[in-house]
Order: sequence, then structure tokens, then C-alpha cells
Amino acid sequence: MTQHPGRTALSKRIFTGLHPRRLGILVAELAGAWTATEESWLRERRGHERLRAPGAGPDHHLVFVDRIVVTLVALRFQLPHAALVEPYRVDRSTVTRAIREIRPLLAARGCAVKGHPELRLRTLADVFACAAAEGVELRLDGTEVQVRRPRFNKPGRRALVSGKKKMNTKKATVVTDGDGRTLWAGAFRPGRMHDQTAVRTEGIADLFEQFPQVKAKVAAGYRGLAKEFPGRVQAPPLKPKKDATPEEVAAWYAERHQQSSERSCVEHANAEHKQWRTLQRFLGRREDFGETYTAIASLVSDRAAER
Repeated sequence: MTQHPGRTALSKRIFTGLHPRRLGILVAELAGAWTATEESWLRERRGHERLRAPGAGPDHHLVFVDRIVVTLVALRFQLPHAALVEPYRVDRSTVTRAIREIRPLLAARGCAVKGHPELRLRTLADVFACAAAEGVELRLDGTEVQVRRPRFNKPGRRALVSGKKKMNTKKATVVTDGDGRTLWAGAFRPGRMHDQTAVRTEGIADLFEQFPQVKAKVAAGYRGLAKEFPGRVQAPPLKPKKDATPEEVAAWYAERHQQSSERSCVEHANAEHKQWRTLQRFLGRREDFGETYTAIASLVSDRAAER
């Protein structure tokens, strides 16, 4: 394989966001899944089984390790694909195809769990089952990311307009433990949809019924969930009325501050996700937002699980 200038530099932690040891573990973890996907695609294109031994034929212009590195750099800095071709001397379409191959594998990994390196949480049901078994109190919060504005007169254009940010956004629900370690990210929806609606559509309320021992602290947007499960789901207290006494106002302020302090770890997790440039303002296809967010959340959870 010909070495090109910049190839080694892109694999450094400053570009990939991963320690070299963690990058090596990630390569070993995804190798089998990528090989199986590649063989399935080749089998479908040929229409029959292999006639030659594996490894025969032309080599990839972008080897597997480079495909992972270029995907990580694209997720971390949201660089144009045309800029990422320079260190590898390949066509832009090769980089685009590599990212579309690796990103789903990253999204399918799930989130890591502290103390259980063999366990990955891929669904919300996995999170609730783990929380019930380990006695973990969950934290739920929503976050918004600005996305590209749809074309004029396109159906569903207004659905992306956020009432809070007054811009086109997509929302996600993030679940962490009490120490701010990401356990799940999902419930992706247009910016106009309320957080409480996502609770119903994603079955979060049903999971609280299935796992009665699970408790959680949530933001004000999930107040309906707190009313449905009192004593288990805690939301910020309601603001007292105008004629409330100074003692009632002081008690409300202290309770709100306490709940906010205990819930702030999920805000820190959201900020950790948005250290990756792609989630500060998403410039890709809106259809790829969920997969991109899930991929970044899985990478962030690896580092968080080591804390």
C-alpha cells in the first residue's frame, strides 16, 4: 500500500476524537461486520457464490482502517468530502461511499455501560432493563440541532420550525445515568414536535409501566410523564402563583435548584455530544440525522464508560 502524506496525521486523536488504543479496539470490533456486509453486497451484485478465494481481485483504493478514520474525521469536523480525499489521493465518491458504509456500523454499536465491557445498550428497552437490574436512576432530556431549511413549498416544511429556537431543527431525546454517561439517544423528530409527544410515540411511558422499579429525573418538557408516574419521575416543580408567600417562593426556588443540580449531568452529556462539529449545526441530509447522532453517541459513550 502506498503511503500518502497526511494519512498518518488523520489517525491522531486530535482528528478522530479517539485515543489510539480505543481506535484499535473500534477497528477490531467493526471488522467482522464490515466484511460480512461487503461480502453480502458482492454476492448480490454477482448473483452467485464466489468463484475465487477471498482476497483475490483488485484491492480497495481506501482500505478498511482508512474508511473508519475518514468517517470519524467527517463526523468530528463535518469537513466536505472533497477535502478529505487529499490525504488518500482517491475520488470524492470513494470517501462518500466509505462514510455511508461505516456510519451505520457505528450507529448499530449501541452505548457502552460502565463495568460491563461486553454489554451494549442498543434499544430503550435495553436501557430500562439495565437500569432495573443495576438500580440506576435515569436522566432524560431533549436537545435540538439546527438543520438545513427545506425547499420552498416542500410538504412538511413547517414541521421543522422550532418554537423555542425559531429556526429549522431536529430534536433528540438523550438518556444518561446519574453521572452523565450516555446510555441511549433516539426519538428523533422535527423541531416542532413537543417532547411529550415523543414520549408517547417512542413508548417511553410503556417502559415505565413494564419496569416499575425504574426512576428518573426529567426536564420540564416531560412534566406529563411526571404526572403519570408520581414518585418515580421527577420534573421541576411548578412555579408558585403570584399571591404566594415569600416562604413558598423560597421553598420553590430551593426545590427547583436541587432538581436542576441533580439533572444537570444530562445537560453535560448533550454538551459532550456537541463537541463534535456535526451536531453543532447539521449540514448533511436530514434523513441521515438520526444515524449520525446515534453513531456519535456510541463513540462518546465509550469514553464516558471509562470514567
